[in-house]
Amino acid sequence: MEPPVIRFTVDTPLPSGRMRVAATARGVIWAAFHENDSEQLPEGLDLADVSTDRRSHAVTERLAAYFAGTWRKPCFELPIDWSLTSNLQRRVLQCLEATVPFGETITYGALAERCGAVDAEAARNGQAARLVGTVMATTPIAMLIPAHRVVAADGLGGFGSGPDALPTKRWLLTLEGRIPPTLDWDGPESP
Repeated sequence: MEPPVIRFTVDTPLPSGRMRVAATARGVIWAAFHENDSEQLPEGLDLADVSTDRRSHAVTERLAAYFAGTWRKPCFELPIDWSLTSNLQRRVLQCLEATVPFGETITYGALAERCGAVDAEAARNGQAARLVGTVMATTPIAMLIPAHRVVAADGLGGFGSGPDALPTKRWLLTLEGRIPPTLDWDGPESP
């Protein structure tokens, strides 16, 4: 019998370092970049060797291909366990995953309108962008649902907390070709 939740880390080239991931029999339930993102980390079995579990092996392989620049599909095509999300979060995150592919971005406000998450009045007075910003900041499935593709109308916007949050978002958007590489770019040869 498989444990209800397995937990593991994935090495990444990101400024934030390793990702921490948790999965259930239904799919990935939690993924985070930052140590202080562990509020929702489900209890479970910590894996020392990801090759011993098919779920962790699949996640590790997909992320490795993405970070190498060879996975350019719209999403990671991994099963997601949505049980840590609210109905609104799930609606916005599923809309994001389905409609904003690799290499594209969308503003917070435009995503709120696209997903039907707000009414016209909220869209006009800026509540839509704040609402989606909160959804992106509190998603328990960072990276696997591409919150980094959601940007502010006047720039990058946020990306979680911690000193490496914005450098991590910049790195991901550079990998996807949305931001030109700088001289210190440490990603794959051809972003």
